[in-house]
Amino acid sequence: MSIVDWFAKKEKRRHSSKKLNIPGDLWVKCLGCTEVLFLKDLEANLKVCPRCNYHFRVSPEERLKFLFDPDSFEETNAGIGPVDFLTFTDTEAYADRIKRAQKKSGVKDAVRTGRVLLKGKSVNVAIMDFGFMGGSMGSVVGEKITRLIEAGVENKHPVIIFTASGGARMQEGILSLMQMAKTSAALNRLAEVSVPYISVVCDPTTGGTSASFAMLGDVNLTEPGTLISFAGPRVIEQTIRQKLPKGFQRAEFLLEHGMVDRVVPRNEMRQLLFDVVMLLDPHGAEI
Repeated sequence: MSIVDWFAKKEKRRHSSKKLNIPGDLWVKCLGCTEVLFLKDLEANLKVCPRCNYHFRVSPEERLKFLFDPDSFEETNAGIGPVDFLTFTDTEAYADRIKRAQKKSGVKDAVRTGRVLLKGKSVNVAIMDFGFMGGSMGSVVGEKITRLIEAGVENKHPVIIFTASGGARMQEGILSLMQMAKTSAALNRLAEVSVPYISVVCDPTTGGTSASFAMLGDVNLTEPGTLISFAGPRVIEQTIRQKLPKGFQRAEFLLEHGMVDRVVPRNEMRQLLFDVVMLLDPHGAEI
């Protein structure tokens, strides 16, 4: 074969070959083991890697779908939105950050609250959204969670809060820090009327959120591998000038040291929540 024929054959092959157009959203790489997973299979497994058990972060909508009765969620206080009290600007105006986050997420702020059925049992639920400004706790998050807890005081149904937060929202200054005391005081009123509160600490939960309502549950649950902390590990190491233990601030380490009651795989969470609710709720199984 001459060099001319070889190039002609190669050119013919190039034009005759058909490129496979595979959509990029069909597959996802596991952050735990780097295995490439088929997205539909991952979703069918509640977004838990079947190979290494890595628990992917999920949205409030997905958590509602995975854990509660279908089409039973009745949202409350959905229209409450944040205000730029301080006209705060860092690299970007806070007002612009709010608009961008709302446009991207389709919700007003970093938590959804309401009533939902758990195997036929009515509960008050709040689910934080880390996708909205890192799940930061501003005045709206604190207000919605407080209102949810107050609803529990009134209707006597158990309160379940799923936390996922980077902490207090710095753009609201002292107003965001006030939410720590505000939500904690509301939980005290809930305890006075003997309504159970279950905290499910999700990945990640840090800062002012972990230092308030996230760790005040009658029962504190979490998922495998969850990051739970107040200050970051680098800050702690620089402060105490010591190397931190392996796995420090992860769910399993906190369980070993008595900071949470149980590390629960996602496929067991629905049943366990129901069992705990029925065990703690003195008002029976009425809906």
